[in-house]
Amino acid sequence: MRYKGHTRELSGSEGSTTNNRMELKAVIEGLRALKQSCSITVRTDSRYVRDGITKWVHNWKANAWQRHVKGEGKQPVKNRDLWEELDLLTENHEITWLWVKGHSTDEDNNRCDDLANQAARHSPLRNR
Repeated sequence: MRYKGHTRELSGSEGSTTNNRMELKAVIEGLRALKQSCSITVRTDSRYVRDGITKWVHNWKANAWQRHVKGEGKQPVKNRDLWEELDLLTENHEITWLWVKGHSTDEDNNRCDDLANQAARHSPLRNR
């Protein structure tokens, strides 16, 4: 996180989770850390997060948190708990969602990967 020349880094881990859940949690925790409503840019290498919050969430809510799966009909939205939380947190801010290519030359994305890997390696939940 950056604001007026100040940088704050957050990281964490959870046991028995998925990459998509952790991508969502990263944005949620970043938004939770903001002390007031503001205009921000969220940079993510996760199209799942960016497209979910900018394109899909509106239909999910309109369809009682169901999504259409080709050949299978309606299915519950995966990670609904986190999508609901993220949706609520976005109401307080003006957000630009910017997708960046992961594992490339983007310094911020590479730093986030480093922080995520450090948190995963040092998690007390890792060796359970």
